Amino acid sequence: MHRRNLLKRLSASGLGLVAPAAVMSRAYALPAAADTRFLLVFLRGGYDAAHVLIPTASEFYYASRPTIAIARPAPSGAPPAPRAAIALDADWSLHPSLQPGLGPLWAARQLAFVPFAGTEDLSRSHFETQDSIEAGLPLPGDTAGRPAADLRGTGFLNRLAGVLDARAMPVAFTDGLPNVMAGPRAVPNVSLKGSGRAPFDARQSAALAALYRDTPLAGPVAEGLALRDTVAQEAQAQQVRDGARGASAMEGGATVDSAARMREMEAASRRALSARGFEMEARRMAALMRDRFNLGFIDVGGWDTHVNQGGAQGTLANLLQTLGSGIAAFGDELGPPAWRRTVVVVISEFGRTFRENGTRGTDHGHGTAYWVAGGAVRGGRIAGEQVAVAPGSLNQNRDFPVLNDYRSVLGGLFRRLYGLDAAQLQQVFPGGVPRDIGLV
Repeated sequence: MHRRNLLKRLSASGLGLVAPAAVMSRAYALPAAADTRFLLVFLRGGYDAAHVLIPTASEFYYASRPTIAIARPAPSGAPPAPRAAIALDADWSLHPSLQPGLGPLWAARQLAFVPFAGTEDLSRSHFETQDSIEAGLPLPGDTAGRPAADLRGTGFLNRLAGVLDARAMPVAFTDGLPNVMAGPRAVPNVSLKGSGRAPFDARQSAALAALYRDTPLAGPVAEGLALRDTVAQEAQAQQVRDGARGASAMEGGATVDSAARMREMEAASRRALSARGFEMEARRMAALMRDRFNLGFIDVGGWDTHVNQGGAQGTLANLLQTLGSGIAAFGDELGPPAWRRTVVVVISEFGRTFRENGTRGTDHGHGTAYWVAGGAVRGGRIAGEQVAVAPGSLNQNRDFPVLNDYRSVLGGLFRRLYGLDAAQLQQVFPGGVPRDIGLV
């Protein structure tokens, strides 16, 4: 087999060898001093934040969503109402489908929410906004933070890994390297969609290693093969634990008239893992982050709910339940020692319209809500700047405003997690103003 063909197979197998040999030749194991873990979960498609963090104190919410609103929580002291929201505080409640997975984390004060979060990008384009957020650079026209030319084409998690240097062992749990991990720092990508079989048998692995013996790529090739074998072994072990559970490629259904919307949802997902896939693979991902990696990224698709979104039950409720269960499984598999030093942040490119549309769904919006979970989180609260949910508080009379800029929120979080100084934070988010809202 030719060297070029072998490399193609290695890349297609779900492990990208994307970099300078001098960087890649380090062993894939966590440095002793690098026990802080961070995972970014990107919900591609723009999820409906008002379906997760529900403003149940707002009459405007119920007037705006006559068919998809979630019922108010039961009065204090009364038995829980079936399919009703779960009260978090006097103003906000949680979707009932998230209670099994996230309820215990909230009760343990290991989960916080940041409403009115996002980017100032108002394009409402899935692709433009996703790319902009993953880059983490100032928006066009923002002269206060014009980035250096050499930062274009890089992602903010790659820049963070560069700042952390030896403390960071980054990984993308994706089919290909995502924009947020693009840049000079070498980052392997590990697909979670495989069957658990290693891409090469022993003979083929030996042949590949022999082709690169005594060359600068010998180390990266050997380590890439070893890591992919480990991933395959862990996948097989997880399949045994899970039994013969099946995975559906997409949750929910659609009418014939919504075919165009379904095609848009698929495009917006950018071949990301489904929510069901995330739930099934969360433990395998956690095992890798417990032992080998400490800076991770995964994207989850299917959140573009223009049609038949549902309320307490339905398409979005099913997606939320599997995502919440996956996050809970991720924490459980990490185990208490690692979970105590872990932060998981869930974001999306934007939120959705506050009012439901004519097809019992919601359209592209602006502000959203971030989830922040982990043993290192100061949870059990709603964090960041907020405003009462009323007609006058909407952005352009259609969706949530952005009061908590993602670069400020994540910059403040990174400063606390990693002890970064002002110059280092400017390398991660040029022109950004980090803001500590007490998440950790």
